[in-house]
Amino acid sequence: MKNKASISDYLYLVPAFIIYTSIVIIPALWSIYISLHKWNGICPMEFVGLKNFIYLFSSDQIFLVSLKNNFLWIVLTLTITIAIAMGLALLFNRNFKGRAFFRSYFYFPYTLSIILVAVVWRRMYDPTTGFLNELLRLINLDSLTSLWTANPKISLICVFAASAWQSVGQPMILFLSGLQTVDPEILEAAEIDGAGGFRKFFSVTVPLMKETFVIVVATQIITSMKVFDIVMGMTAGGPANSTQTLATYMHSQAFLWDHWGRGSAIAVVMLFIMMFIIIPYVVFTAKRE
Repeated sequence: MKNKASISDYLYLVPAFIIYTSIVIIPALWSIYISLHKWNGICPMEFVGLKNFIYLFSSDQIFLVSLKNNFLWIVLTLTITIAIAMGLALLFNRNFKGRAFFRSYFYFPYTLSIILVAVVWRRMYDPTTGFLNELLRLINLDSLTSLWTANPKISLICVFAASAWQSVGQPMILFLSGLQTVDPEILEAAEIDGAGGFRKFFSVTVPLMKETFVIVVATQIITSMKVFDIVMGMTAGGPANSTQTLATYMHSQAFLWDHWGRGSAIAVVMLFIMMFIIIPYVVFTAKRE
């Protein structure tokens, strides 16, 4: 009976295994295979080994800019977006009138289409008629007006600001869920022992929310590595490739310039970077339980 039960358990996994293998494993292996070839999507493939990867890291300056932008995006997400989300969660975890409304209010942008957000923020950043410059002129701060997304020095930060506004609701809700699992009696005991607000947060609340932080950090890193829509909708990687990311540059190589080998190589680089960051992080946090 035990063996039959065990076999039936595995049989229940077969449909999920087939679907996962079909839409994840096989396409990933196919991308790795293409990355080892020179191919324009039509002519026969020409095996080139690691030449696509060597070219990207040694000769392709746009790829290096894209790689730097992705790492900068991750840092900004892990510091600014998560900090804002945690602050909002702490605020909305308190009991006050209208709490449910404000939770929905700050979560609402996350439900919007990213392309819609990109169009709205692109209009806000317009250097001549945009809301931001008009507001600065209205309050006599003309010296602070800028070209915003047309300025290569700050364009990536401008795009990130729009993305953070749209996406902060998702980690906020996750943090709210985590905060509601923290036992109030433990916080009261810490307060009786003389712990202040910051001490309670970092010594009690954060350790008790470790699983929530693992989920939030992992999902935010993955999202940062795959950032595409907001960039394409606002700048399309410009000006002067200053807002290119690995996903947008992969799209350009494969779908615009028909360099399927190089495009697949960029996808493989993205895959290994995410694995290199996420797997050790999750394993390390799991060992500390």
